[in-house]
Amino acid sequence: MEKTVRERYFKGDSLSVIPKKEKSKLEVLNEIIKLFEKNHKYDEKEINEILKSIYPDFAILRRYLVDYGYLKRNKECSEYSVNER
Repeated sequence: MEKTVRERYFKGDSLSVIPKKEKSKLEVLNEIIKLFEKNHKYDEKEINEILKSIYPDFAILRRYLVDYGYLKRNKECSEYSVNER
């Protein structure tokens, strides 16, 4: 039986490793985006606090979430929200 994304990459509620393989990284990001409410505006500090609670390098997670289109941010980079796909 194949392990779930949570079983492979998370220890409890914490992310243990960011996978190098693109497919696996996207699976992890799909799990992480569930931590955020749709139709809610977050400032950078709020985003950082949520991500810091699951992984020490919260900045790389924020970057991936934005770069891969899971989060969108305004021009000033002061407000983030879940990108509806």
